[in-house]
Amino acid sequence: MTQGRPFALSGIVTLTLNPAIDVSTATDRVTPVNKLRCDAGQRDPGGGGINVARVITRLGARSTAIYPAGGIVGQLLKRLVDAEGIVSLAVPVAGETREDFTVLDRSSGEQYRFVLPGPRLADGEWEACLRALASLEIKPAYVCASGSLPPGVPDDAFGRVARTVQGWGGKLVLDTSGAALEHALEGGVYLVKPNLRELRELTGQVLEGRGALIAACRSLIDRGACEVAALTLGAEGALLVTAEHAWAAAALPIRPVSTVGAGDSFLGAMIWGLTVGKSLDESFRYAVAGGSAALLAPGTGLCRAEDVHRLVREVVVEAL
Repeated sequence: MTQGRPFALSGIVTLTLNPAIDVSTATDRVTPVNKLRCDAGQRDPGGGGINVARVITRLGARSTAIYPAGGIVGQLLKRLVDAEGIVSLAVPVAGETREDFTVLDRSSGEQYRFVLPGPRLADGEWEACLRALASLEIKPAYVCASGSLPPGVPDDAFGRVARTVQGWGGKLVLDTSGAALEHALEGGVYLVKPNLRELRELTGQVLEGRGALIAACRSLIDRGACEVAALTLGAEGALLVTAEHAWAAAALPIRPVSTVGAGDSFLGAMIWGLTVGKSLDESFRYAVAGGSAALLAPGTGLCRAEDVHRLVREVVVEAL
């Protein structure tokens, strides 16, 4: 737990203000009223930033995860994070850490995802998470703030994080949505990873066609909201846009076992590529491979390193 003198850390730091234990299982058919006999549940540490840290660590880089943890579930979360080789800076909070549930209906192949809101954080609790980041003795070059904001946390929390990271010359990578995303972009971040729905909400436009998507990403860059926009498009692949360049990659032809965590795997592989010195377009190639590899893992397992390195050879990145 974060008590006393702050740790001296290096590598990549992720911030998750609304972490969870992700429970995944399967049943023959999801129906109302009846008891549904399920497989034994798989429990994984979850929340956007924690998932990103899991991927970065699997690919061989050092990562540290900052997150609030409360109650019995919070203790289990920390044990699961530690078990994946990630350094934990777990801030104690009064509320019980949430659990989320994913259930696979075998008869249809559809997944049902039940997402709880998370505990309400008091001002001193979420502020302690931001202080844990600000007080790091060795400042990371990259910080990834990812996931939703729990009750009690103001919409501008990630905006405050952006200013903190900018203050030491670091680069903030952001993956969130709604008001939290809008507030954070007001001060500018290095890289933002919206999906199509989030980009449409940001711009208020329908955005049909590749040209419109690139123009929308460039509008964010032109107004100083970000330097790089990585737009994930599901089965349509992804785009990576900067002020001078744009790249597109088609989705790989994979029949998904689970779609949970594909975006986090995309982002984790992207950040890993940047931190080990790969170019933007080559990091993008690994990102697409990471997102594709996540489709092969059941439940909330995320991508495996061997699948990422195998699939990256199949990813075609087109300069636009």
